[in-house]
Amino acid sequence: MKNFINNVLTGMSMGIVVCLIPNALVGEILKLIIPYVPQLEIILNTSVLAMSLLPVIIGVMTGICFKLTPVQTCSVGLAAFVGSGVYTIDSDAGITIAGIGVVINIGITTALAVLFVQFLGNKLKDFTLLLMPALAMFVPGLIGNAILPYVRTGSGYVGLIIEHLTTLQPVVMGSLIAMIFSILIISPISTIGVATVIMLSGIGAGAANLGVCASGVGMCIASYKANNIGTAIAHVASAKIQMRNFFMKPKIAFPMIITAGILGALAGLFEIVGTPYSAGFGLGGFVGPLKYLSLVGWTPYTLTIAITLFIALPILLNVVLLRIFSMKLKWITSEDYKVHYE
Repeated sequence: MKNFINNVLTGMSMGIVVCLIPNALVGEILKLIIPYVPQLEIILNTSVLAMSLLPVIIGVMTGICFKLTPVQTCSVGLAAFVGSGVYTIDSDAGITIAGIGVVINIGITTALAVLFVQFLGNKLKDFTLLLMPALAMFVPGLIGNAILPYVRTGSGYVGLIIEHLTTLQPVVMGSLIAMIFSILIISPISTIGVATVIMLSGIGAGAANLGVCASGVGMCIASYKANNIGTAIAHVASAKIQMRNFFMKPKIAFPMIITAGILGALAGLFEIVGTPYSAGFGLGGFVGPLKYLSLVGWTPYTLTIAITLFIALPILLNVVLLRIFSMKLKWITSEDYKVHYE
């Protein structure tokens, strides 16, 4: 069972990296440039399209982790798409694909699909190519589609808790929200989804951004010794790369959560603000700091605050806390952050 969960989480982590990193790297920067160079809009649109393919890629990557056959792997990808919630069907507008879907439900559907294709194995014999993709969509895929509303509602409850925190004292509220989002970003729950469902804005969104930033920067620093530099940097755009390791050993996130708590309190103190659509991104693509600057204005003071809270302090606090947890307390090692994607 542990190996099964490990493979599913690894597949989800790698799928998220493949699909979300392109937009995280260039999305917000391109939005600033496109008004002057409209020809670049096709690059932005392409990166957004890649995000919507997340369910399929998660299914395929998970199939690879389980060493399934090509037909089985593609069947899992199709099933994951059916149960993802990334599309809507309207009798007039047709099929609309948008967003990344409900990540938790994608994982559940993917797991069901893997079990299903493994159960079928060679039972279909000469009809495997003909029947397996269809059966995977019609059985685990539609099961995932049926439970989608309930899973989405469950995720919404997480959002309601966070929404309640926004009514508390700004410094305390900012700290709590930042810590919650620092955990959500390394879990199957979509930080972007939670933020948009509850329309998190103002200081709450700013604190959430800093929480995501704390995990991304922290995981980057913590993992560079165990991984190559490219993989380490990718954590800044999406700390979900560490989802598998986090579930296997939750204490690897303690330095980042503490960092997030400190940064969140500062968000309340310095009135760091954001929008529902920026709250879940953190430093990826510089979405967090750029949105903050666009809302409060570009001045020497706000630029200094943005650089300090989104870049300098996350690095400094994570370096200090990681040193304490690894060298003093000996709770973590660099190998705890090893990303397995071979």
